[in-house]
Amino acid sequence: MATVLIVDDSKFDRETLKALLEDAGHQVVGEAEDGAEAYVQYLRLQPDLVTMDIEMPGTDGVKALRKILYHFPDAKIVMVSAIAEKGVVMRTVWLGAKHFVAKPIAANKFLAIVNSVLGGTNKASSASF
Repeated sequence: MATVLIVDDSKFDRETLKALLEDAGHQVVGEAEDGAEAYVQYLRLQPDLVTMDIEMPGTDGVKALRKILYHFPDAKIVMVSAIAEKGVVMRTVWLGAKHFVAKPIAANKFLAIVNSVLGGTNKASSASF
């Protein structure tokens, strides 16, 4: 079981991810609606995994990804976003995201990626975009 922080401005998407993760045996220890709140939550909780949306009001997911990884280079962050343009995806992976999942979320694929990232395998280089 891993601890997870979910970062998304959509309450529906947070609830969906929470249900998927908890059904798979993981513990959602925190939620954030924007990148600034995500950083504060990360500092407080030090979760095993963060799922991070890209487009959010205030501090977006890319800025939060950079800030978290600057201070915690071993953080495991999976980007989860409706923006699935190859350039955006590659940028987040280049910045250090462990993987990218496009919305709408396919439950089995999402959980396989989460388990792969938690298992220590960085599949980003072989991800299908």
